[in-house]
Amino acid sequence: MPAGMSPSRPRLSRESVLRGAVAVADAGGIGSLTMRSLADALEVKPMSIYHHVANKDDVLDGIVDIVFSEIDLPVIGGDWHAEMRRRASSAREAMRRHPWAIGLVETRTSPGPATLKHHNAVIGTLRQAGFSVEMTAHAFALIDAYVYGFALSEATLPVNGPETVTEVAGRMMDQYSPGDYPHLVEFTVEHVMKPGYNYGAEFEFGLDLVLDGLARSLQHAESARNTWSD
Repeated sequence: MPAGMSPSRPRLSRESVLRGAVAVADAGGIGSLTMRSLADALEVKPMSIYHHVANKDDVLDGIVDIVFSEIDLPVIGGDWHAEMRRRASSAREAMRRHPWAIGLVETRTSPGPATLKHHNAVIGTLRQAGFSVEMTAHAFALIDAYVYGFALSEATLPVNGPETVTEVAGRMMDQYSPGDYPHLVEFTVEHVMKPGYNYGAEFEFGLDLVLDGLARSLQHAESARNTWSD
């Protein structure tokens, strides 16, 4: 290579632009993602991006689709309980990798192919399991409300894993008299401050309650149908 020449950068594509946008959002949150910041991250002029994406909304639609592409699809016709559990756990992990997506994934009105494929697989799995259309809507909404709600709590808690719980909890307890809040003190000392406590471990317990409740609802619906058919 002649002296003074810099190595050529890889040519831009829609995929590379969107992957760059995900990296910007991961590093600084969705508020940090602008066409200017994206161009800076890609080391290109802003106008060159518009050869691959139409505008900021197009970028947001694209990065949401990337997040959905990272979530394991349930297998239609498989054990719905196991498939929904696997899909929910995968969705939570995707939200942990991309916390900016928690409030964004269900807001887009121009879903991409990965998003549509994901929703179709979830609905198909529930329908094949015997859920009515109405019960499928209930189940889908309930599972996602739990997953996204837990992901939001996990992302905003003032602790980052078991190593910070004792420090943060102790500092919070120093601000009030233990005698004024005996149940809170008991809970904190006997549970939260125990070695190895991790709020994230609560996810599996709650998810099983949700899925077990849906399983009971499905059984009741099937029993009712059988009664009417007799």
